Amino acid sequence: MKAQIKKFDEIGIKDVAMVGGKNASLGEMYNQLTSKGVRIPNGFATTSFAFWEFLKENEIQTRIENVLTQLDREAYSNLEEIGKKARKLILGATFSTVFSEEIFNAYSILCGEDLKEVAVRSSATAEDLPEASFAGQHDTYLNIKGKEALLEAVKNCFASLYTNRAIKYREDKGFKHDTIALSVGVQIMVRSDKGCSGVGFTIDPESGFENIMLLSGIWGLGENIVQGVVTPDEFYVFKPSLAQGKYPIVQKNLGDKKLTMVYADKKENTSIVNIKTQKDKQRAFVLSNYEVIALAKWAIIIERHYQKPMDIEWAKDGITNELFIIQARPETVHNIRNKNIFMEYKLLKKGKVLSQGNAVGSKITHGTARLLDSPKNVGHLSPDTIIVTDTVTPDWDPLLKQVAGIVTNKGGRTSHAAIVARELGVPAIVGCADATTTIKENETITVSCAEGKTGYIYQGECAFTKIEIDFSNIKMPATEVKMILADPDNAYQLAGYPNNGVGLLRMEFIITHKVKVHPMALVKFDKLKEETVKKEIEKITEAYPDKEDYFVDKLSQGIATIAAAFYPKEVIVRLSDFKTNEYANLIGGEDFEPIEENPMLGFRGASRYYNDLYKEGFALECKAIKQVRDEMGLTNLKVMVPFCRTVEEGKKVLAVMEENGLKRGSHALEVYTMIEIPSNVILAEKFSGIFDGFSIGSNDLTQLTLGIDRDSELMMDLFDENNEAPKQMIKMAILAAKKTNTTIGLCGQAPSDYPEFASFLVKEGIDSISFNPDALLQGIENINKAENIGE
Repeated sequence: MKAQIKKFDEIGIKDVAMVGGKNASLGEMYNQLTSKGVRIPNGFATTSFAFWEFLKENEIQTRIENVLTQLDREAYSNLEEIGKKARKLILGATFSTVFSEEIFNAYSILCGEDLKEVAVRSSATAEDLPEASFAGQHDTYLNIKGKEALLEAVKNCFASLYTNRAIKYREDKGFKHDTIALSVGVQIMVRSDKGCSGVGFTIDPESGFENIMLLSGIWGLGENIVQGVVTPDEFYVFKPSLAQGKYPIVQKNLGDKKLTMVYADKKENTSIVNIKTQKDKQRAFVLSNYEVIALAKWAIIIERHYQKPMDIEWAKDGITNELFIIQARPETVHNIRNKNIFMEYKLLKKGKVLSQGNAVGSKITHGTARLLDSPKNVGHLSPDTIIVTDTVTPDWDPLLKQVAGIVTNKGGRTSHAAIVARELGVPAIVGCADATTTIKENETITVSCAEGKTGYIYQGECAFTKIEIDFSNIKMPATEVKMILADPDNAYQLAGYPNNGVGLLRMEFIITHKVKVHPMALVKFDKLKEETVKKEIEKITEAYPDKEDYFVDKLSQGIATIAAAFYPKEVIVRLSDFKTNEYANLIGGEDFEPIEENPMLGFRGASRYYNDLYKEGFALECKAIKQVRDEMGLTNLKVMVPFCRTVEEGKKVLAVMEENGLKRGSHALEVYTMIEIPSNVILAEKFSGIFDGFSIGSNDLTQLTLGIDRDSELMMDLFDENNEAPKQMIKMAILAAKKTNTTIGLCGQAPSDYPEFASFLVKEGIDSISFNPDALLQGIENINKAENIGE
């Protein structure tokens, strides 16, 4: 007789047909990876044979099949009724004495004399195939103790093969119902109710970028993260830094974690309950850096073992403080995607922002908002319906395939709503907080996931374009093509475009949007004049006892994200180049910035870095860059000094950088300068003696050559990068760079807007041209044409 129970040490990945994908994977990892340090809770599984025998002994298999033949496969109008009938047949059946005893014996062997709590998990025999995740389709029961409770949980798992969502999922995926059995895994319980839990993807779940993994976590049981009830902490880990033994966490985001799911008292009618998370725990990350790195190492071991990107679940026992991997399945979205084909969405106009949250995917859609409390009694949904709700659980899955978009108040990037939306290719924005109050029933809205990690819901129908790009057909020119970037949220996606690196990383965007506070307001916090400003900074930096660490942390994470996305290609970060009026707009900035008549030509660029008014703020910039290069190992990062008026000034800046641990030449550090002032061109050969490379800033060079304020509307008609005078300046700079064997590039819009300008640069022998992402492909085309003409 075939086995009805298999211990984890008796099964492996080859046994999917016997114990389902989830249990086969757990057995595989328990047997193959525990010796490599990956901690898997021990357990056993019921087999598919046991499931078929159960149906056969109770004579219900044919009856279930007959029930399913009555399913309305057009509108699925009777899905709930059919599911209920099928589940009732299983729940009304009985286990044989032999099967019951085998389960109890395995339970006794697993736990010893003390019958510990166990987790009871469903595992379908077609589960976790590369083309289907089966995420959340079948039930799990936690904190089960005792023979009768265990047998009841096993039967409930059997019945969950016919939940409404599981039936609909199989219909959508083309699985035949009568060929799929249900195996049940029984594992030693990890007491994450007293600790924390979470999920992880060994690639970036939005872009599919393979060098980054995302781990997320919450306090208590993991159901809150799956259902998207709370916003989790997020940890982005850079795999090459991990492999080099460097600090690999390039980004950390603190979630709200407002609720903690724990086991209920036995007096209550429920097994689990959500309680409010203590304020100090909300403000603390659920994992230490050491624990994040430990989990990341395990995730790499798992990914290498399976030789494919993986979606894992982890838990930390709050009693023993031990970490465990409790599940691993293949990642299902990017595994099957053609990486050369990219669909580019662009918003042509924006309406009033109604809400915003975490963008899932990169699509744009518009349609009619339907505000729903639950998936029951929804009525008619059309292909242009956008569901707006508090949170999405697996019960919603049958509806999600029918709609244009999904918007939720709660949830993070690893919530069930996000996972299913990616798999279905439906644009979704999760974790909006206020969507159900700011969006009205039947209102026309536009859901945009094409603007980075933050997704926006706009009022009305906003026009957008959709273009399919096949990168495999794009020929890269001999002249290097680089990007101009500012927003780290777009980096992983844009790294997939054809490029030779980043020629200009604008630090100002990161300071404005991620840091928000003037660095000197952090250095001299106690001397701030306005009490309201002090309170605002206190709130923003509450997780940081040392306020200067806040600046360094946020800036380094923003820079590191872009440097990691393009690694090992070079990324050139420009030191902060705000003008005084722009610095003053930062929180606390007014106390530290002089008022100037013409900030464009005033206290900006290099002149700030060695001046006592900003020197301590500049030290924080240097510290952030040093952290990215030295601690994270992202030595592809180079530094660029803007608006350096004289050679002497350049030497002063290099000296201050060295004082702050950034010595030119040390650890292969290269320092560039911008060519944007006529003095830079005239003395280019001397500047090349102290800098490793040049980048021509064509906008500033044009305005300072022609004597035109490029921000003046009155003078707009005279501002022209194609004018002979700035072009002569560019020509002179390139000639000087060639003479001194100094790398030289150009950052600007003109080479994409004007083919003749690109042709001019190629003819003069420019080494690289950097473009904004939306102009990159046109720029490549212009350069290719210019190079072909010159052949």
